Amino acid sequence: MNEYVVQISSGRGPEECWKVVAKVLEVFLKEAKKENLFVDIVDKEVGPLNGTLLSVSVLVKGVGVRAFLTNWEGSILWISPSPYRKFHKRKNWFVGIKAYDLGDLFVWNDKEVVFESLRASGPGGQHVNKTESAVRAKYLPSGISVVASERRSQYQNKTEALERLKAKVLGWNAEVASKKAQSQWNQHNCLERGILSGRSMKGCNNQIKPLK
Repeated sequence: MNEYVVQISSGRGPEECWKVVAKVLEVFLKEAKKENLFVDIVDKEVGPLNGTLLSVSVLVKGVGVRAFLTNWEGSILWISPSPYRKFHKRKNWFVGIKAYDLGDLFVWNDKEVVFESLRASGPGGQHVNKTESAVRAKYLPSGISVVASERRSQYQNKTEALERLKAKVLGWNAEVASKKAQSQWNQHNCLERGILSGRSMKGCNNQIKPLK
């Protein structure tokens, strides 16, 4: 099964572009699910304003994922009045989308993960507090770590922690890959100049739909 990490970025765009990243993410997730693709947000950089995102990375996998992403990659034009500057004349806002083949990002190796047992806390009754059932998993190359404590069984928490760690590391690798690819993709210049290679979309309050 093909797996990709998709990054949606505002580049150097203003606060309106931060809002568009969040809006485009909504549309992307909805359309991916319509195609029966598995989607999961693995990393996001929240913007300074409420409801905005500077960038977000999404794990996408399933049959036909490459064809689906072909229609998304590039720059997206969102046509909408500024929600922040009432008398601003500009209505065209650009964000960029780039897909990375998971196989090209990194090769996961369980030997690079270390586990540490912890005493669980919180809800779950007396039993959960009597045993060291919580687990911390750490990915050595990056130092990224996660904790799982929701399950009573240490084995279940270990499995849960490993899955969470993989997802978090995916976001980290997507960010690293994105920075390395900037000179080739030239994302920022593309967004600043308004060069279109992807789709156009129109936003009006909470109602959004692709332009024909």
